[in-house]
This record gives sequence, structure tokens and C-alpha cells, in this order.
Amino acid sequence: MAKKAVCVLKGTGEVTGTVYFEQESDGSPVKLSGEISGLTPGKHGFHVHAFGDNTNGCISAGPHFNPHNKTHGGPTDSDRHVGDLGNVIAGDNGVAKIDIVDAMVTLSGEYSVIGRTMVIHEKEDDLGKGGNDESLKTGNAGGRLACGVIGITQ
Repeated sequence: MAKKAVCVLKGTGEVTGTVYFEQESDGSPVKLSGEISGLTPGKHGFHVHAFGDNTNGCISAGPHFNPHNKTHGGPTDSDRHVGDLGNVIAGDNGVAKIDIVDAMVTLSGEYSVIGRTMVIHEKEDDLGKGGNDESLKTGNAGGRLACGVIGITQ
């Protein structure tokens, strides 16, 4: 039976969006789809953060979800946080269409992303290749434009 989740992204500005998650079975990749609007054109870091806490806005979501204590990387790197989903690309209209398949994200078990926070960042994620400490933690993706808790859906 497929598992499904959804995340409604909201921020302090005009950035909003909805991300859908679907996993066919335990151990299979997770497909993320949806769109985010109100972005500046170009690449924006897209990550799952550790906590499903938005009491103090997106900042209370904590760092990237990293249960294996790895350095930050891109979605195809073996050394990466579970939450490292790379970048989404906004067109000239400020809309980023999401079409990601990821083998590390899961909707079940000990490392499930359900109940954690999805964050869209202001800048491009350098995928851990920026040559400084911040790159190995956050990809130098900058501030948090919008976020939302990932919840179970039908």
C-alpha cells in the first residue's frame, strides 16, 4: 500500500507552495511533486529539516534532517543528509515545479520525514562543494523563505 504525505509551505513573504510525497512501498524511492510560487527566478535550496516545529517561524525547524551524522551534499551524493534534496528552479514567473525522486527520503520507519519540516531557501544550494564550513552544513543556501510540516494524507 502506497504511503502519501503533504506539506503546505508558508513564509513571511509571498512564497507559498504545496509539496506531495508518495512512496509505493517500504524501501522504494519517494516521489515529490507540486509547486512553489513567489520565488525569485533561479535555483533555491530545498531541504527537510530535523524538527516539525514552526513556533518561531522556519528557524525553529532546526538543522537539516541528518540522522546519520553526514556532511551536507547533493541528492545523488552518498555523503549527504537525509534531508538534502538539492535545488528547485523557479522560472521567470517565480514558480518552481517540483518533480523529484529520492531514494534516501522515506515515509516510514525510524528515519521517516513525516512530522518534520520542509524548507525552501533564498539562495542556491552549492551541494556541499562551496569550500567552507557552512557549505558542509547548509550548502550556503541562505535564509528560509517558507516552510511547513510534512503530514500524513490519504
